Amino acid sequence: MSLPHAILTALLEKPSSGLELTRRFDKSIGYFWSATHQQIYRELGRLEAEGLIRALPTEQPARGQKKSYEVLPAGRAELARWTAAAQDPKPLRDTLLLRLRAAAVVGTGGLEADLRRHLELHRRQLAEYQEIETRDFPPDRDAPQDRLRHLVLRAGIDLETFWTGWLARALAEFAELPDAD
Repeated sequence: MSLPHAILTALLEKPSSGLELTRRFDKSIGYFWSATHQQIYRELGRLEAEGLIRALPTEQPARGQKKSYEVLPAGRAELARWTAAAQDPKPLRDTLLLRLRAAAVVGTGGLEADLRRHLELHRRQLAEYQEIETRDFPPDRDAPQDRLRHLVLRAGIDLETFWTGWLARALAEFAELPDAD
């Protein structure tokens, strides 16, 4: 249910074409909500059919020309309704944690190398988020919209900080296991 709301949010921030939305998902929204090009286009069609968005009029209609979309009042109302609705936290489902649990019964072969790989990936993601924070959120940028966007980025920074710390501890534990790789 959240992909349509991610799209409505993005379109309220800036009317965009499907291709532009895909690029924005790849660069920013995708840090916390990912979607494929096909999913975005399919959802745009559904949102338009439901009267929540519309294609902006073009000066010269042409076959194959990209359409840009904007949110209609019904779309804004749906996003406001969804934003205000209570939602329970989602339970954590992480295959790495499940694999670690399985390793307790079948052995740790190959898992330590993957833990190291995960640690490197999380370190890179953390560095990228910190770079975005430095670039996009200087101390004097504190408009309400900026503060909320920064809060979302801080969630990413805090999660990556957690994962890098936890993975370092997991690797230290692996080093003490008798049958570690």
